Amino acid sequence: MAEPEVMSPDSTLKNEGAAIQKHEVASDVLAAMAKAQVQARYQVALARPRDLELVRQKILKDCERPRFAEAALYKKPMGTSSVTGLSIRFAESAQRHLGNLMPERPVIYDDATKRIVRICMTDLESNLTHYKDLILEKTVERKNKTGRTVVSQRLNSYGEVVYIVEATEDELLTKESAISSKIERQLTLKILPGDIQEEALEAIRATLRKADKADPTTAKKRILDAFFDLGVTPEQVRAYLGVDTLDILSRPLKDGEENAHLADLRLIYAAIKDGETNWREVMEARDAARGTKSPSSAEPSTAAGKAKGAAKKAAAGKKTEPSAADPTPSSTDGAQVPAETSQTTPQATSASTESSTPSPDTGKTTQAEQGSLGDNW
Repeated sequence: MAEPEVMSPDSTLKNEGAAIQKHEVASDVLAAMAKAQVQARYQVALARPRDLELVRQKILKDCERPRFAEAALYKKPMGTSSVTGLSIRFAESAQRHLGNLMPERPVIYDDATKRIVRICMTDLESNLTHYKDLILEKTVERKNKTGRTVVSQRLNSYGEVVYIVEATEDELLTKESAISSKIERQLTLKILPGDIQEEALEAIRATLRKADKADPTTAKKRILDAFFDLGVTPEQVRAYLGVDTLDILSRPLKDGEENAHLADLRLIYAAIKDGETNWREVMEARDAARGTKSPSSAEPSTAAGKAKGAAKKAAAGKKTEPSAADPTPSSTDGAQVPAETSQTTPQATSASTESSTPSPDTGKTTQAEQGSLGDNW
């Protein structure tokens, strides 16, 4: 039987040195490749500079397409007011037409609990770089904790328990993509000249007015079908608008007239689809602005909420009718208001969701997450 070969200290040092040298060579190759790619991009950008007038014409041409115009604007509720702006879909189109841009999303830190991603947008012609660091917690919020690792829990504005659980790889990817896209939109709009953005806004609204006037019935069906795909029923849309019938969405329009209800619904739909907000936040903001509560949010759908409602009904039932000797009810009994009509105090707006802008875990879901977040709708 052959004896095992014993390696000398000198041979061990030689092997370790060879491994280190091989690693250094691989690193040098990658660094040289990255440097060559960046240099090539700058050289092409300088050789083919963008023509802003041509960029403007291409963007305005896109805005003339009704389907693009429907997705180019969004409206996000902010407390008792809202913010309207150009959407992620518009920013993606602007990137293509501007050209000579270098978007990057390198991961600069990663551990078991959080990830830091640097969102960069570089204008190769002016050598101008805008960037923002995204700190992404590796958690999501769920109402059902079955089979999940719970990190903590909290009560949302409806008194419901929400569990903060460890995110799966798919959930983390969806969360990172949604927030990164919003930041990238902001960085892109910093590069696109403001006057072109203003012209685009006017062109988008003109396109939608023209399409609505040509076929208002089809416009109504399209927006209601779009909301239904997100889990929002026509009855919920009617409650949001505060109207008796949805026929107002298909009323005939005069030249240059805009259907305000239809335009508002399009903005809300684009915001939900892009993950800017969700239907619950939209209704909370509407209720706060009007100083009312929607019927679906008058009481939390929890055991505590149901018990509270039952207690109110029981208290109301204990109020006895006036006796024959005292036909005139007391001022207290006479002023008794049913529990169902006394809930008219404004409801505070809250962020009860999963991914936010720009801090994580505020709960704005993308369309890809809606299958697992159906209870948020």
